[in-house]
Amino acid sequence: MPLPPLPGHRLEILSETSPPVEARGFVYVRKLEMRALFADGEVSAPFSYDCGDRTRMDAVVVLPHYADAEGRRMVVLRSALRPPAAVRPREVWPVPEKDSLGEMWEAPAGLVEVEERSEQGLRIGAARELLEETGFDLPETAMEALGPSMFPTPGLIGERHFFFHAEVDPKRRITPPEDGSILERQALLIDVSLSDALAACRAGEIEDAKTELALRRLVELFDQRPTAVTPSAPK
Repeated sequence: MPLPPLPGHRLEILSETSPPVEARGFVYVRKLEMRALFADGEVSAPFSYDCGDRTRMDAVVVLPHYADAEGRRMVVLRSALRPPAAVRPREVWPVPEKDSLGEMWEAPAGLVEVEERSEQGLRIGAARELLEETGFDLPETAMEALGPSMFPTPGLIGERHFFFHAEVDPKRRITPPEDGSILERQALLIDVSLSDALAACRAGEIEDAKTELALRRLVELFDQRPTAVTPSAPK
């Protein structure tokens, strides 16, 4: 059963204050004065809202995978350091955190460059991130869409994630060249079965939402692929 149409409410920006270009960091804050325009004609009182923003707004996520000698579907994940998670103030913790707070297993991902803002550009970006982070050198034509794009944190920043997957040959992997970032240095790569990766999500060992979404979409993709049937010999 399809979802009903959305109600048709809209937002209007009344004023905006952002730092000057030369003062903007990796992420900066847009301070907005807004009002809601409801579908029935009602107009809300003005309200303030802060949005995160950055020059390179969106990201590509690419999940490399292959079938091993036993026919198991294997995925390649990478360790990552994430400062916002690592510096969560202790006073906001509802429950105790792990000693590894801020270090995560993730699917390869990276920001979309300004010149990559197109369908082809997204695939070019996915191929670049795949090489830099896992050492698999594939053309952009090998990047296959893995479902629609999504907003990971729409209440905070308008970033979209664009999902891809790629079948790789583990024998053709090279040392990942990385991108020079301190946060990418000495990352650990692991090859894990798709079923074990999902079990790790359920156990809380994989805490990155985009990675779990990519893994679950890959499961759906292979569940929906037709199974080859070998014709029986004529009697």
